[in-house]
Amino acid sequence: MPFFETSSTATPITFVTKSSWDQVAETLPPAQRQFARASAFAAKPGGYLALPASDGTIAQVLFGLEEEDARSRDLFRPGALPGLLPPGTYRFANAPHDARLAALAFALGCYRFARYRKADRPEIRLVPPDSVDAAEIERIADAAMLARDLINTPSNDMGPDELAAAAQALAAEFGASFSCTVGEELAKNFPLIHAVGMASSRAPRLIDIVWGDPDHPKVTLVGKGVCFDTGGLDLKPSSGMLIMKKDMGGAANVLALARMVMDAKLKVRLRVLIPAVENAVAGNAFRPLDIFTSRKGITVEIGNTDAEGRLVLADALALADEEEPDLLIDLGTLTGAARVALGPDLPPFYTHDETLAADVARCAMKENDPLWRMPLWPPYDAWLDSKTATITNAPSGGFAGSITCALFLQRFVEHAKSWLHVDIYGWTPSAKPARPEGGECQAARAIYALLSERYA
Repeated sequence: MPFFETSSTATPITFVTKSSWDQVAETLPPAQRQFARASAFAAKPGGYLALPASDGTIAQVLFGLEEEDARSRDLFRPGALPGLLPPGTYRFANAPHDARLAALAFALGCYRFARYRKADRPEIRLVPPDSVDAAEIERIADAAMLARDLINTPSNDMGPDELAAAAQALAAEFGASFSCTVGEELAKNFPLIHAVGMASSRAPRLIDIVWGDPDHPKVTLVGKGVCFDTGGLDLKPSSGMLIMKKDMGGAANVLALARMVMDAKLKVRLRVLIPAVENAVAGNAFRPLDIFTSRKGITVEIGNTDAEGRLVLADALALADEEEPDLLIDLGTLTGAARVALGPDLPPFYTHDETLAADVARCAMKENDPLWRMPLWPPYDAWLDSKTATITNAPSGGFAGSITCALFLQRFVEHAKSWLHVDIYGWTPSAKPARPEGGECQAARAIYALLSERYA
């Protein structure tokens, strides 16, 4: 959707902090200054006030930000504006802390999920600041909204088939090739994907998208597409299933990232692999202590059927790795341990590539898309040992769950020149500026910034 337009009559938005408010107030016409004081406007972060003109229209808007040096400064604070402003076109009268991120936050704050009930998007537009690439902001915002829409759609309307249809539509939009391996066709070459999805009445599948010049560096994205996770026979409690429609958040985010890459025409040969399944309960469901031989030939003992995401990713990673990509990235909503350690807003990432790690951390900071590196700690690799198979998918003990998941996936990556694993949450539990409650685009913006730097 369009977020920006050019207008000579746009209403100005003036950003203020508590320390700058007195100075700004002195520049206001006396009537507006008195109105602000009568309204007890104090420039607190998120504080909003529309100042009237003499004819009753809005002369300008005041909006409070944190101080420049505040440790709790939220660079997405301007993302609250779309929920406050009346319809119209606006411009920034002065510079927020980061004009580009403020413009992006403004766009992201326009999001509404309206598939099942009326939720009109705000009829507002922003004149982009002179220093901002409006097309790039719209590219990122549109992709983020794709991820949010996919995650927010309930599982009855977002099963493996519907997820594949969304991926196919994206591939068609950008002239990419699309293929899909479905149901029993998976049993021979992708046995772990088949095992997780075989109990559902909705057939599992492996989605495969390829785009770009074959001579360009190979970048492969793998996204966990568990469209609903009951936990399998190790059944989750009802509270644990409540937002499991988001368990395909890795898939949603790699599709968002792929959209950014293709729309920007980055110089890569892009491949997107999504194992799309539903982890259901039925008489033919896979069981604890079952053993399956993965695509890579590694035998996997099932320690817990609720550790299914790493299983489907393993087969997809093995396929991706066979091409020896220059950069292999996987995203998945994988472990509660990551949330215990870092909360919902700060996904951990893992890599042995020190240059990649530094670049990811820097891009995450720059894009206000936070990520935090955690170690692929070698001593814990032994925890994956099984007495009856090569490895188990769920070590006993419960310690370091996100790390052991990453170490499990590492077993299936051998030939890629560089590998990055991100354990995302894909969900905003309570609304914040630019981030409404519900499905969220996590890690995709930071990784896109990284890819743009390397392959623009």
